[in-house]
Amino acid sequence: MSDAPQYVLFEHGVGYALFKVKEFEDIGEALPEVEKSVTDYQRFNSIVQLHAFEPFKNTEAALDNCNSISEALVHEDLQNFLDANLPKKRKKCYIGVSDPKMGGSISESLGCKCLASGVVPEILRGIRFHFDRLVKDLPHHSLNKAQLSLGHSYSRGKVKFDVHRVDNMVIQAIALLDQLDKDINLFGMRIREWYAFHYPELAKIVPEQYKYIKCALIIRNREELDDERKAALLDVLETEEKVDEVIEGARTSMGMEITELDLKNISKFAQRIVSLTDYRNLLHEYIKDRMAACAPSLTALVGEQVGARLISHAGSLTNLAKYPASTIQILGAEKALFRALKTRSNTPKYGLLFHSSFIGRASTKNKGRISRFLANKCSMASRLDCFSDVPVPTYGEFLKNQVEERLTYFETGTIPKKNIDVMKEAKDAAEAEIDEAPKKARKAHKKVLKRARAAMDAEQQQHQDGGAAKQLKKEKKEEIVEDEPMEVEEKPKKKKKKSQVVEE
Repeated sequence: MSDAPQYVLFEHGVGYALFKVKEFEDIGEALPEVEKSVTDYQRFNSIVQLHAFEPFKNTEAALDNCNSISEALVHEDLQNFLDANLPKKRKKCYIGVSDPKMGGSISESLGCKCLASGVVPEILRGIRFHFDRLVKDLPHHSLNKAQLSLGHSYSRGKVKFDVHRVDNMVIQAIALLDQLDKDINLFGMRIREWYAFHYPELAKIVPEQYKYIKCALIIRNREELDDERKAALLDVLETEEKVDEVIEGARTSMGMEITELDLKNISKFAQRIVSLTDYRNLLHEYIKDRMAACAPSLTALVGEQVGARLISHAGSLTNLAKYPASTIQILGAEKALFRALKTRSNTPKYGLLFHSSFIGRASTKNKGRISRFLANKCSMASRLDCFSDVPVPTYGEFLKNQVEERLTYFETGTIPKKNIDVMKEAKDAAEAEIDEAPKKARKAHKKVLKRARAAMDAEQQQHQDGGAAKQLKKEKKEEIVEDEPMEVEEKPKKKKKKSQVVEE
C-alpha cells in the first residue's frame, strides 16, 4: 500500500479529528472508489472511519491553533494529539493532510510521512461533507456556531492594523497630489490666456501662477483699479514696488475692454483654482504627517514626496522593504530599462530617485554612483520602517548624513565615517528616542483629553444655558396667561332645521 494514507488529519473549528482509511491493494483502486462514495454516507463510512477526536478547550485555544495552522506550524495541542493516537512505529505510517507545508512540519516533528495529493483531497472533501455524522455526540448547530466564531476571530486578527502606519492612504494621497498639480497647472494656463485679453502685461509683472490668479481676482476690471485695492494687492505681492508696477501697468495697458459677464466667469474659475491650490497645500501637509507616522526614516532620508512615490510605485511599504537596492535604484524607469535591454544600450542610472536633491547636486560623472548609494540607504530605511515595532526618524537622519558625506567624498575626497560606527550611534540615538516616545504619546493624549473635556464642558454649558432660557421663556408665558382675564366663549346657537321652521 505505497503512497496511500493510513490516517487523515482533519482540522475543524471545534477540534482535531484523525480518521482511519481502509487499505487498498492498489492506489489506483482508491481514487475512483472514494470519488464514487463522497456523497453517499454509507459507502464513505465503509472507507473512512473516525479514529480519534480532540476538542479545543476554549475559543482562545481554537484561535491559537488556527493561527499556527495558517503559518504551517505544529501547535503543542496538535503534537500531543498525534503522539497519543498514532502508532509508535511511524516510519511506514502515512498521514493525509490538506496543506503540503503543514505536512512537512508534521514530518519534522513526528517522523512520519505526510501526503497532500492523490486520493487525500477527495477523502478530505468527503470528511468535510459528512463531518457531523462521522463525529457523533456533537450537535449540528454547535458546529456551525464554532466555525462562525472562529472565522470571525481569525479574520479580526488578520485585518487588525495600526491606523497611523497604514500606507494605503499615502498611496492614494500622493496620486491625488500629482493629479492636482497637473490640473492646477493646466487651469492656471487657461486663466492666463483668458485674462490676458484684458490685461496682458500682468503675466510679465507677476510670473508666479498662484499670485497671478489672486491679483486677477483683486483687480478684475483694470479700468476700475484704484488705491483702495492697493492693500489687498500688497498682501499678495508683499512689496510696494510690485504693487505700483501693477497699478501703473493697468493704467497704460494695451488690453481690450471686457464685459461684466466675462469678468464674472473669469472670477468664478479663478476662485476654483485658488481653492484647489489651497487644498493641494493642505494635502501636502497631510502626506507629510502620514509619512512621518508610516515611514519616518525614509521620509528623513529622501523627503515625504519621493518616499511616498516609492511606496506607491512598489504597491506598499512591505513590498518596498522586500526590494533589493538595485530595484529601488531604477524604480520608475522600467520603460527605459527594457528599451535599453532590447537595444543593448546603457541601462538607466535612476528612476524616481532622480527627484531627490542628492542626485541634482551631484556632478554628471557621479550621478550614477550617488544614485546607487542612495538606493542602498533607501532599502535599509524602508526595512527599518516596515519591521520596527516603534519606527523613529533617527536612522533616516543618520543615513542622510552618510549620503551627504559620500557626496562630499566624491567632490573633495574627504573620507567619510565607517558604516558600523555610524550605525552604532544611530542605534543608541534611536533607543533614546524610543524611550522618550511613550512620554510624548502621553502628553499628546493628555492634550487630546483636555480638548475633549473642554468641548464637553462647553456643550454642557450651552445646553444648560439653553435649558435655562427655555424655562425663563415658559415662566414668562405663564405669567402673561395669569394676568389676562379669562374670557368665556359663548357657544353659538344651533340653527333650527328647515322642517322645524315649517312646522312652526
